[in-house]
Amino acid sequence: MSLEFFLTSLIVVLIPGTGVIYVLTNGLLRGHSFVWSAALGCTLGIVPHLVASALGLAALLHTSALAFQVVKYVGAAYLIYLGYCMWKDTGSIDLSSTAEQTQKNHLQTILSGFLINILNPKLSIFFLAFLPQFIAPNPAQPVLEMVKLGGFFMALTFGVFLLYGFGAAFVRRYIMSNPRLLQNIQRGFAGLFVFLGIRLALEDR
Repeated sequence: MSLEFFLTSLIVVLIPGTGVIYVLTNGLLRGHSFVWSAALGCTLGIVPHLVASALGLAALLHTSALAFQVVKYVGAAYLIYLGYCMWKDTGSIDLSSTAEQTQKNHLQTILSGFLINILNPKLSIFFLAFLPQFIAPNPAQPVLEMVKLGGFFMALTFGVFLLYGFGAAFVRRYIMSNPRLLQNIQRGFAGLFVFLGIRLALEDR
């Protein structure tokens, strides 16, 4: 695994995307424990894209306009739905949930993070174009090489997501005493998810 791959991957992961925004949202509004759940869900959401790229299945999505459009619009609709739910729940963050409800919230956070990334068809196309650039010519086991690179990229993604999320959770302690500011931040993130959903729906390949 080359230094060039590490540095390029780090730059790509550091660029804020939908996954980063989702982790930041959970860090700011829900605290450290939900950062783990959000980061895990978003990271797991890229696994199918990596597997599809390693097996060459991502090429089918790239060549099938219908499949690409279907996944794109479903992903866009889900982002808009997340924004709607966040706006509707503004000001109703429950800090005294039972253990059972907290566990359920964590599972929902993981699932939401997973869906955010798995419903982004551009990830498969990105990995299909990105990973092969760092594989040596005529490798003995090209699929295994793709899996290794993909696994490293996924681990790096998880680590960076945690850094972003814990940074947001640190800031959270300074806004919890200001309910109005907290409400405005939640509304801001809600609007951002709606915007991201609309942008994804309107984007070309």
